[in-house]
Amino acid sequence: MASRADNIASNLSLANFSKATELRQRIWFTIGALIVFRFLSFVPLPGVNPLILSSLYDQTRGGILDMFNMFSGGSLERMSLIALGVMPYITASIVIQLAASLHPSLMALKKEGEAGRKKLNQYTRYGTVFLCAIQGYFLASGLEAYGASSGLQAVVDPGLTFRIVSVINLVGGTMFLLWLGEQITSRGIGNGVSLIIMAGIVAQFPTFTVNLVEGGRTGAISGVVIGGLIVMMVLLILGICFMERAQRRLLIQYPKRAMQRGGMQADRSHLPLKLNTAGVIPPIFASSLLLLPLTITQFAGNSIDPTSTMGSFVQTLNQYLAHGQPLYMLLYATGIIFFCFFYTAVVFNPEDTAENLKKNGGFIPGIRPGKRTADYLDYVLTRITVVGAIYLTIVCVVPEWGIAQTGLPLFLGGTSLLIVVNVTVDTISQIQSHLLAHQYGDLIKKAKLKGRMR
Repeated sequence: MASRADNIASNLSLANFSKATELRQRIWFTIGALIVFRFLSFVPLPGVNPLILSSLYDQTRGGILDMFNMFSGGSLERMSLIALGVMPYITASIVIQLAASLHPSLMALKKEGEAGRKKLNQYTRYGTVFLCAIQGYFLASGLEAYGASSGLQAVVDPGLTFRIVSVINLVGGTMFLLWLGEQITSRGIGNGVSLIIMAGIVAQFPTFTVNLVEGGRTGAISGVVIGGLIVMMVLLILGICFMERAQRRLLIQYPKRAMQRGGMQADRSHLPLKLNTAGVIPPIFASSLLLLPLTITQFAGNSIDPTSTMGSFVQTLNQYLAHGQPLYMLLYATGIIFFCFFYTAVVFNPEDTAENLKKNGGFIPGIRPGKRTADYLDYVLTRITVVGAIYLTIVCVVPEWGIAQTGLPLFLGGTSLLIVVNVTVDTISQIQSHLLAHQYGDLIKKAKLKGRMR
């Protein structure tokens, strides 16, 4: 059943788009910011030979680095200034949100409103710098040993100076991406960091299409497989769109009020609870937590003697946590389910919702206001979150397992499609909101409701 907002949005006229000057400026600013992001992904780190690095990366394709490369928009493959992407920021956000739910002082900050939110964001940035420094150091030290067995040297002048310069550049690149995302959120059309992640994934689509067509032309990929991939992508997109818009609408009743002609009327409304309240956050969080240790061990393993105890441990860890392995899939699915419930509890508080309904005189028919309403909301939310967690796990894990078995590009993964579809739908909703506000402004002008001289 379509909501009132959906009905209004469906009646929006795109003819108003040409009149919405502010919206056009926001869209052009967002496009410009994403172009800057793409340009930065082609700027290599100082002291790195891009040609040798490209040949070395081609020899190690198909591993966990491909997923990290996908989220960074190909920046890792070229070892650019933004090779780490925004994953350190996402990992830091996970840690701060977990701490805010457990530590009393951070929990108090969370309840202080805007001031507390700014303080938590500041802690998140500090954590991002710390994680970037650690990952950047291991990335630089791994680059120095990258390709040593094949006689190729990706770093022109290895040493302590190269590591320090690389860490500074990688930290600066990630922090610039965060600033760019904040600018898109405030001066663009919103969803800044999400749009940057989506732009990095979409940027891999032309390469995937060319490889798929070339594989079909040379016979490396059969026509049946190509047709099956296209059907799978279409079904995944349709399924994601359907499930992301699914809602459990709770009837809210308000007390009767007197009408002008002496009658009484009871107001009714609905409280929409999304089936997937957490959105695209669980797979991103789960991926970032897996990528953090794997990135360190992947590059640190290049500089450790494989015959030593530590070298053997790192190689065994990378082998068991390789993309498509049972342990990796189990940890990935567990992370998705955990963050579904965790992030749902963060964004929706049944006690606060029940208290607000009680203050406004609203109640759920058959449920007493107050604690009973909070318990009922928590009961309903838990049930639909179970369904949402199962849906996210199937969409993200099953395609990833199929990709690992067939060796096809990671772009087809359910995680990447989920991010692209979700961010696209959210962006369209933001544009519709701006058009709706502009349309209301025109209606007010036509109705002459603004103050005027008499």
